[in-house]
Amino acid sequence: MRQIVIIAILTSSIIALLFFLSAISSIVEKERRAAIILFFLSLLFVSKVFFFLFYSGQCLNLFALVYMIFLFSVFVILFFPIKKKGDFIWREPKDRVDERDIVFSRYKLEPGSERYKDYYRRKAENKQFDDLSRSRPGLLGKASLKYQVPSFVSADTNFKIIEHLIPFVDGRVADTKQITSADKLSEYVKNWTKQLGAHSVGITTLKDYHKYTHVGRGDDYGNEVSLSHKYAIAITYEMKKEMIDTAPNGSVVMESSQVYLSAGTIALQLADFIRGLGYSARAHIDSNYRVICPLVARDAGLGEIGRMSLLITLKLGTRVRIAVVTTDIELIPDKVPDNAYILDFCNICDKCSVNCPTSAIPSGERINESGIKRWKLNANACFSFWTINGTDCGKCISICPFSHPNNVLHNFIRWGIKNNYLFARLAKVLDDIFYGKKPKSRKIPDWVGVNN
Repeated sequence: MRQIVIIAILTSSIIALLFFLSAISSIVEKERRAAIILFFLSLLFVSKVFFFLFYSGQCLNLFALVYMIFLFSVFVILFFPIKKKGDFIWREPKDRVDERDIVFSRYKLEPGSERYKDYYRRKAENKQFDDLSRSRPGLLGKASLKYQVPSFVSADTNFKIIEHLIPFVDGRVADTKQITSADKLSEYVKNWTKQLGAHSVGITTLKDYHKYTHVGRGDDYGNEVSLSHKYAIAITYEMKKEMIDTAPNGSVVMESSQVYLSAGTIALQLADFIRGLGYSARAHIDSNYRVICPLVARDAGLGEIGRMSLLITLKLGTRVRIAVVTTDIELIPDKVPDNAYILDFCNICDKCSVNCPTSAIPSGERINESGIKRWKLNANACFSFWTINGTDCGKCISICPFSHPNNVLHNFIRWGIKNNYLFARLAKVLDDIFYGKKPKSRKIPDWVGVNN
């Protein structure tokens, strides 16, 4: 038996084993369709092993040589570093956002109140849509399509607890400054927040476009945002895939609200810790933001803003919630990695757009908006579904190829997407084949009590 045949046997055996292990991983993830395909591919390469072991024809060496040339060519094409040349350069937004204009703030306006009258005198074009939204059951509404006990009540409890925590976003600063080096403190902040449960942590210089122009919710409604802090710490917290994959059902808003609370609690701890060192710090948590969290997290090196206008993190995709702490204590900002490959992948992948219940996520390429290229989410269409359905949907999060579990198999795919634009295009096709172009929502976990 020639060496080339032995190499072909060993190579086929290794590939078959890798596909088999990937199939096992898919079974653990409860991805039956993917597991079946991967088992089939494993058997395909096992058949190659038997072919080279038992075929006794004169052309065996030639077959083995052609086979290995083919595999080597595929390997080079898909894994040799080849980056897509395109306009995927990040450009900082030129305009700041008024929080009073976002759909969540408008929804909270009480008809007949002075805030209501004042806002629609300035923005009459939003009144018809907003009044219609307020006439619907609303997020967590008992008359909504997906209302279910106890997930909705659990989510409501989470949001109430978050509201009770708002007085602690800021506080008294210790009289004495306790000096610590910026690099050691930055390292400590990251290690501690991860110890507390955060998935990723990053530091950036606070920029004007990170900040809202005016407060849109709470007692400070209408006040100009005055935030003189120099740095911002972004914190992401993972949402469990088994809960998010049920989108747009009740377990999604249950998980989403829980993670808002978890991320917010860490931010409160971190802000109070910094104030204890003698420096000003403010936590920015759900419904009490002064900054736009995804932009802060992007500039802190935690990911990129994708097609669905959410932060796509490097290991969990959009399956996170974000909290931020701003401060004037000296820190070391993180370098922003080149995440252009995420934008490139979003450019070829329209899965979130195809699966959006209200077509709120744009298809096609980015458009010029206020001097920068971006995909512009139709926030009104998105929110209208929330007010009818009763949950914060999450369908786009659940089906995003970047949102698969953080394990060896999917991290290898993420590496391939980053490394080679041809691999990225193949990964998009295979994601549709393995998981479906329009994946069905998973059953709500039994422990949630869907039948109660």
